[in-house]
Amino acid sequence: MKIVVINGQNHKGSTYHIGNELVKKLNGEVTEFFLPKDFGEFCVGCTKCFIESEKKCPHYSKIENITKAIDEADVIILTSPVYVFHATGAMKALLDHYGYRWMIHRPEESMFSKQGVCITTAAGAGMKSTLKDMADSFFSWGVAKRYKYGMAVAATGWDEISEKKKTAIDRKTTKLAKKITKRVGKVKPGIATRMYFLMIRKMQKKGWNEADMEYWKKKGWTENKRPWRK
Repeated sequence: MKIVVINGQNHKGSTYHIGNELVKKLNGEVTEFFLPKDFGEFCVGCTKCFIESEKKCPHYSKIENITKAIDEADVIILTSPVYVFHATGAMKALLDHYGYRWMIHRPEESMFSKQGVCITTAAGAGMKSTLKDMADSFFSWGVAKRYKYGMAVAATGWDEISEKKKTAIDRKTTKLAKKITKRVGKVKPGIATRMYFLMIRKMQKKGWNEADMEYWKKKGWTENKRPWRK
């Protein structure tokens, strides 16, 4: 099992530690990134990735190693603490660069057989909206099975979290790891993902963006082929 972990901040706080607990229980080959240390560029809105090619992005070479790790992974884990009820700016900046991979444009075929996990913590509230910031990309990328885990830790650091909460984290990550391990190599997208794909397929048959139309045509998706069929 190959795992890629993308942490939405540089320091190893509560969110990182929960992600790390899950990773240890998955017992796979891990590639890990920290933002913005490993990628800190903001999308400049040039639209070249949409209209021409993602390779025309001014930051293509800087993000290429992260993209490669995502594409090779069986499991993608995104972690971000709550920053003013949302994911960190660094996480948002990274995900902005993958807009061209949303199903409405040119989704990566391998996503339809992957599992994705979104993890967040907060001292108090804001987990739901923060998880949504990351989960929206998972859905729109076509990630077949998606999980969300948010914890109100009532602390500002891992060492300050109560033993009761750490026990709950241990139980949750153990249960989640078992589910993920059992499903590796066997997942297929659910009905919501398939229906959305088919809706986009109809739009792509009529077309509005030449780069997207050519991509879908080349994949055979405007005909009978589907990314979840081998």
